[in-house]
Amino acid sequence: MRLSIIIPLLNEEESLIELSHWIAGVMASHGISYEIIFIDDGSTDNSWEIIRQLSESQPEIRGIRFLRNFGKSQALHAGFKAAQGALVATMDADLQDNPEEIPAMMQMIEAEGYDMVSGWKKKRYDSVLMKNLPSKLFNWAARKTSGVKLHDFNCGLKVFRKEVVKSIEVSGEMHRYIPVLAKNAGYRKIGEQVVQHQARKFGKTKFGPDRFIKGFLDLITVWFVSKFGKRPMHLFGALGVLMFIIGFGFALYLGIDKLFFNPTGRLVAQRPEFYIALTSMIIGTQLFLAGFLGEMLLRVRITQERYSIYESLNLNRTPEGVFQREKV
Repeated sequence: MRLSIIIPLLNEEESLIELSHWIAGVMASHGISYEIIFIDDGSTDNSWEIIRQLSESQPEIRGIRFLRNFGKSQALHAGFKAAQGALVATMDADLQDNPEEIPAMMQMIEAEGYDMVSGWKKKRYDSVLMKNLPSKLFNWAARKTSGVKLHDFNCGLKVFRKEVVKSIEVSGEMHRYIPVLAKNAGYRKIGEQVVQHQARKFGKTKFGPDRFIKGFLDLITVWFVSKFGKRPMHLFGALGVLMFIIGFGFALYLGIDKLFFNPTGRLVAQRPEFYIALTSMIIGTQLFLAGFLGEMLLRVRITQERYSIYESLNLNRTPEGVFQREKV
């Protein structure tokens, strides 16, 4: 199979039929063998029933249904895990991403050797104040901290080599920074293509002030993990040693001063330098222990369920079956 298309969704019943037919037409016109994996992230409308009906008439369509809303990152993680195509595309279900852009992005990977290609919605039809300005701020901060030269980290339309999505862990709100995760995993040839942005046709945007705050916190997390995730002792150990040396220096100064220069002066415990020394050494010891514990935790892999799949459709069908159906 040449392409897997991962589409996370939440309450998008109005757009699913149109989107699936749109994708089918594009793939048929370019002769691309494909699968569509819809991930229903806890929808409360009829989205899952529509996916079920579509899967009965279109064997290329598969579905994953979460027990409740776990977030876009968890939905993408589940889709990446189920994907079988040599290339993997992601897009949103709200008809704002144009599937006609996908073949050109695939060509950049197959012919030019890119590991992933991200869309750039140069002209957007979203609210300037609520979405466009925060997105520009996100993109500027992400470029500066990560070194990945993309204009639009938030664009949901992306195409990857399968090896890339199988090598990264997407959690929290990290779906915005998948290019950074890919770079940290060793996939450094990341391209960008200007894509057409469609105005929202149905429903309401899921973007809100909470995502603005979470996005910045996740950016800090991505930066921190990329710098010190593999060797936390390099940060916490160094800070701990520095704080301990500062505290020990104050303690040494107090001891020498009391023994040789001012033996009849105030008690050591009555001088503020004593508490600076004591606090610094305690904090230094704690930071050093934090680095040591971090190093130990890296050697222990904790398996934890990040989401609960309530139902799935067609995930056990082999890629060969899809090829045969397309040839008929």
